[in-house]
Amino acid sequence: MGVNGMIEWIVIILVLFGTSMSLLSSFGLIRLPDVYNRAHATTKSATLGILSILSAAFIYFSFTHGVSSIRLLLAIVFVFLTAPVAGHLVTRSAHRYGTPLAPISVQDDLQDVYDQQAIDDEKVRPVDADN
Repeated sequence: MGVNGMIEWIVIILVLFGTSMSLLSSFGLIRLPDVYNRAHATTKSATLGILSILSAAFIYFSFTHGVSSIRLLLAIVFVFLTAPVAGHLVTRSAHRYGTPLAPISVQDDLQDVYDQQAIDDEKVRPVDADN
């Protein structure tokens, strides 16, 4: 087995891993009970799946055809940076909107933060001129 055979095996493993992670993410999106768990499933496993597939494409074209694609590198960086941030923003906005947790959830860590912010906002609120 030469270098090309080894690279093809690495690419095959990365593509299969990426495909299985994306499939696992779709099952999580269907089966999980609330928006917070669903955002976690889509953010973590789908990002890992997409990054594995893009990395496999970059390795394949770099070593087999000798073409280093800056577009693939930019796509890897873009997905790596934006997908977790988007998932975080979706869950924070759902929590601020008041979307309830699943009944099996044990605790809400953000509720204490929002309660403290409400107390701080009351302290800072300006006094009415009528009083």
